[in-house]
Amino acid sequence: MGWRLIRTYTVLVYLFMFLPIAVVVLLSFNANQFGSFPMTGLSTRWFEVLWNNDAIMRAFRTSIVLGLMTAVISTVLGVLASLALVRYAIPGRNLITTLLIAPILVPEVVLAVALLLFLNFLNIGKSFTLLLMGHVIFTLPFVILVVQARLVSIRRDVEEAALSLGASPMQTFFAITLPLLMPAVAAGGLFAFTISFDDITGTLFWKPGGIETVPTQIFSMLRNSISPEINALGTVIIVLTVGLPLMGAAIARKLSTRSGG
Repeated sequence: MGWRLIRTYTVLVYLFMFLPIAVVVLLSFNANQFGSFPMTGLSTRWFEVLWNNDAIMRAFRTSIVLGLMTAVISTVLGVLASLALVRYAIPGRNLITTLLIAPILVPEVVLAVALLLFLNFLNIGKSFTLLLMGHVIFTLPFVILVVQARLVSIRRDVEEAALSLGASPMQTFFAITLPLLMPAVAAGGLFAFTISFDDITGTLFWKPGGIETVPTQIFSMLRNSISPEINALGTVIIVLTVGLPLMGAAIARKLSTRSGG
């Protein structure tokens, strides 16, 4: 009886979590302009309207460019920081590690306000560079944690063998270390892109006027009315944010198998 209650409670929790998402996806194919049940038919008209909406397309381009730049910068900095912290005896290494992962521990709204106030103190206004910097600060800890976990499992003697055979440290990194790290690098980059693409709290504080990302565009559309385009846009975001991590996990697993685990 106890296990049945636990199973029932688990199913109810999952329904509470995922049923609203399923409703959004279902209503995005509703032929009726008003999102209500019963549905009058199925149609992809709202995805066509979404494609022809210039404001949403600009927001998509901004989010993709911002996410890609955030992923590249966070991944490069995360790999370098992980190598320094794991492979070398740096004074205050534990303190540096704590400071690097601190943005995860601090509520995002506090981090957003703190960064904005600090830059206002320096007389630096809102800009795309500020938005990019904020996203990098927020996503960098995730990359560091993923890369460090992989780097710790890589045996140091493999790199030392390459060095003893005449390879330079740079050649050893690109020929030995980086291929073994590639599953974590790919996973960290996809994590950074997904988090940046989905972020709204920090973006609302950091973005300059005239620049909208997909989450802030949805937020501004919801202020006026609930349009069927929002359901279609929500479905696209769900596909991206769920599909990319799954694809990243598959790529990481394949790269891990190729590199010998």
